[in-house]
Amino acid sequence: MAIKVLELHHHGIRIGPTAEAKQQAHDFYHGVLGLDPDAGRPHIPAIDGYWMDVGAGAQIHLMGVEGESSLAQGPGKDPSRPHVALAVEDIQAAKKELDRMGVPYWVGKNIVGPASEQVFMDDPFGNMIELHQAGTCRCIGKTRPAAASKMS
Repeated sequence: MAIKVLELHHHGIRIGPTAEAKQQAHDFYHGVLGLDPDAGRPHIPAIDGYWMDVGAGAQIHLMGVEGESSLAQGPGKDPSRPHVALAVEDIQAAKKELDRMGVPYWVGKNIVGPASEQVFMDDPFGNMIELHQAGTCRCIGKTRPAAASKMS
């Protein structure tokens, strides 16, 4: 039985850790693509950057990291690696199903808050996939309070 994926939530990409890289990323994603940053993005000391809203249903997470972040749990187990995040109906059931199928994964806890358990795995081609419980992230605009943009 496959895991029940409900939504595509975000795509995480790296932009580099400098203030210049952060400004260039903002200028491109906001100034060129017209995407607004989520002003309510939580502060993640190890992963600076922006969460850019893509309509009301997804985000692009711009992660200001170079090399391995301090949140890494070992080689290849870094939540700041480029990845696609999917919301699942039940994160505990998803972990049980991954165990049943023998799919290796690792768990990131409290990266963006205590309610958000994240499961990370690699697809057969080395692309990282994140799974998290639906309703526990800010990716879906209609499920979070509105906030004014910090930069325009």
